[in-house]
Amino acid sequence: MTTPTFRMATPADVARCYQIEISAYEGDEAATEAKIATRIAQYPQGFLTMELDGEVIGFINSGCAHDVVMSDEEFKELIGHDADAPNVLIMSVVIDPAHQGKGYASLMMRTFIERMKDMGKQTIHLMCKERHVDLYRRYGYQYVRPSASDHGGMAWHEMVMTL
Repeated sequence: MTTPTFRMATPADVARCYQIEISAYEGDEAATEAKIATRIAQYPQGFLTMELDGEVIGFINSGCAHDVVMSDEEFKELIGHDADAPNVLIMSVVIDPAHQGKGYASLMMRTFIERMKDMGKQTIHLMCKERHVDLYRRYGYQYVRPSASDHGGMAWHEMVMTL
């Protein structure tokens, strides 16, 4: 098996990341191509891509805030983002469906966590569906509460990791 490599996203990755996003997320849950482009342009340090044989097969993107409000829809466009803030908010964790089930998401999450530690961040926050709560607990996240967000018309759960 080829070992994946990791790097910050660049504007050239927008179309491929959008393709992965819409293939892996349901309906309105997926970010638009414009939101992905904004996230890459405004905070590439928080947009980690995973490549296999030169092709992006997954990514995690995020923003940073001083005050975390996970249900803030504007933040998904990085409104209120501050690269120097200590709290990381993950917006997408996604692997191309053709590469799921091979342990890549775990490797990507561990790499992302280490990079955020190296950047001096204090916490990582995310929202997930109920079926993923135990998965994120295994990475070291703690359950916070059901989220006020109904993003994509779905029920979400807020989780946090202290670095």
